[in-house]
Amino acid sequence: MQITDLAAEQKLFPLLRQAFRPMFLFGAIFSVIAMALWGLALTGHIQLYPFANILFWHSHEMLFGFVCAIVIGFLLTAVQNWTGLRAPHNKTLLFITLLWLSGRLLLLFGQNLSIYFVAAVDLSFLPVSAILLARPLIQAKQQRNLFFVPVLLLLTFCNAMMYFGVATQRHDIQLLGAQNAVWLITLLMAIVGGRVLPMFTANGTLTTKVTAIKWLDIAALGSLWLIFILHFFMLDNDVPPVVMSGLFAISALFTALRCLRWKIWITLKVPLLWSLHLAYWFIPCGLALYSARYAGANISNSIALHVFTAGAMGLMILSMISRVSLGHSGRIIKPKTIMSFAFLLVILAAGIRTLLIGIWPSLTMQWLTFGIITWVVAYLLYVLVYFPILTTPRPDGRPG
Repeated sequence: MQITDLAAEQKLFPLLRQAFRPMFLFGAIFSVIAMALWGLALTGHIQLYPFANILFWHSHEMLFGFVCAIVIGFLLTAVQNWTGLRAPHNKTLLFITLLWLSGRLLLLFGQNLSIYFVAAVDLSFLPVSAILLARPLIQAKQQRNLFFVPVLLLLTFCNAMMYFGVATQRHDIQLLGAQNAVWLITLLMAIVGGRVLPMFTANGTLTTKVTAIKWLDIAALGSLWLIFILHFFMLDNDVPPVVMSGLFAISALFTALRCLRWKIWITLKVPLLWSLHLAYWFIPCGLALYSARYAGANISNSIALHVFTAGAMGLMILSMISRVSLGHSGRIIKPKTIMSFAFLLVILAAGIRTLLIGIWPSLTMQWLTFGIITWVVAYLLYVLVYFPILTTPRPDGRPG
């Protein structure tokens, strides 16, 4: 479907032609800056005084600054393919990009500003993006993808919980908001990954696409929904630990079975595939750790949580934006060799933040420093490799 005028498209600044361009680029740059500042503050090289406190800032910004930028960039790009209708671009795209950027600046430098002002600006990004996503979906009657809209609103609520925790000086509510966001984003990764991984694998390896097993998909995703609901409504404390352990174990098992069926072993020569597969494998690994934690194992919530954040989110985001940036900019979907190194660095960062800290807790600060460095280098490589791709027109002259 012809949804743009080619002559008019060529007049647009390339960075504002589709949402993946500014959101992927600025999101990746922000992750480099945020992690570098976090590392420098942890090691005492700088004094950092962001909004609220530095622990709030780190957890909030990696979720609602970095991850949500990538999520919105992906959704507001994909909606054009789903509907055949023009996605946000030019001034509209500039507006939501600046809205996202305003939140990042206020959270970093707004320590003396009113919490209501900071929260109002930051909380507006996801609902505005949800409206922009909903319009073409409703117009094209794309009911299958409308569920992303309430997911974005639920993420907004999780964000608001963190601010409410600050306003009431309730650290437990801050943590609950962040933890709920992790469960929701993990669920989103499980849904989107389950849709695209079989297709990507079949196309990339020239093999037959694995047919979904309906009951397995329902069991895997349904258990993740139940985990989110129990935590969102704070019912997990009312459920016996042995039951929670069983729920996490069942979810880990069904999710792992889905992963196995997608045959990671046939993707080892295709970096954009094995990296996505490994990212997805972090999900059942994290679920298994939480199962063990509820069963009484000496596993900290921080370690288990970072399997999802540093592992699943960090690697899936880097792999996905590396792929989408190529495909939607009209280039061959084959990244530069250096990106394989970047994928390995994120895997290393996740392993350091979880496994090595768990084994040698006495060296936590050294491991944290090393993990932060590997993350920063990985995403900096993406920025350096993809900056010219994201800021220049498509080489085939087509819109986008």
